[in-house]
Amino acid sequence: MQAIQRRAFLAAGSAALFGATAQRAWAAYPDKPIKLIVPWAAGGSTDAIARAMAQRMSQTLGSTVIVDNRPGAAGQIGTEAAAKATPDGYTLAIVELPHAIAPAVTARLPYDLLRDFTPVTMIGTSPLVFFVGMDDDSRDFKTFVKTAAARPMPPAIAHSGAGTVSHLAAELLASRTKIKFNMVPYRGSAPALTDVAAGTVGGHFATLASGSSLMGANRIRPLLVTSAQRVSLPGLKEVPALAESGLKGMEIDQWWALVAPATTPLEVIERLRREAIAALDHPSVRERMTSLGVQLKGSTTGELRAFMRAEAERWQKVAHDIGLQPQ
Repeated sequence: MQAIQRRAFLAAGSAALFGATAQRAWAAYPDKPIKLIVPWAAGGSTDAIARAMAQRMSQTLGSTVIVDNRPGAAGQIGTEAAAKATPDGYTLAIVELPHAIAPAVTARLPYDLLRDFTPVTMIGTSPLVFFVGMDDDSRDFKTFVKTAAARPMPPAIAHSGAGTVSHLAAELLASRTKIKFNMVPYRGSAPALTDVAAGTVGGHFATLASGSSLMGANRIRPLLVTSAQRVSLPGLKEVPALAESGLKGMEIDQWWALVAPATTPLEVIERLRREAIAALDHPSVRERMTSLGVQLKGSTTGELRAFMRAEAERWQKVAHDIGLQPQ
């Protein structure tokens, strides 16, 4: 009996010592640069969001947060690298709506969004906007749909590639309106919106960040925001939302979130979450995010995990309903 009690005492002492050692180790965190992986090329809205967050978090963490762009394979290369990184708190990644869509349209992903990552916090959301060229004489989205339905050849709608959010938005629109639009793939929103401005295609779903420069130059205009209610973002305050346009239930919000490799210590996750939330509350970050059309929305790790799971399930159903098969 005494031997058992002695072993128990030693085990408890070892556990306490290990816990104290780990606590001291994490007390010094971070003591080297932190890498924030963006699985897209530099210059896009996600890259801009990452850089705004990284700049402010570098100041408050006392250690540089370096944005590491890893584009390729529709985001798979950078996301896989983040998933396989050492879970020591020195690698973060930005994930977004396309990551929730990917399992529904991609047959063999090299990562699992829910299994391979620990959520840190939501960053924010932005509705999609349906843009048309300035020569389109539709007064509003209802008129656009009515005119399209009356044409022998409905207008072309550009999208950013099979399985992208703009593609699913266009397919959802076709499904809801019963109009067989001509779907035209592009290599991103920038070239798609350029052709919208030129009148080559009839419209394109994109974020405000993607369309802001052409909209500011009066080359394209917004007809619809894919949110339940109007949004108070610059340039969109007078643009009708879905319910006003007869498309209630087709809500689509682009979103961005911070994650870390699975099994990253929870003490580190919580530290990063607090710093990220504080960054979102800083005036310089708020101003930059507003200019990108992002509505800030922090979260707990649990809230983000539940949100990502719900998004993955939702888009699995959407893809099934409109007949998209994983490829």
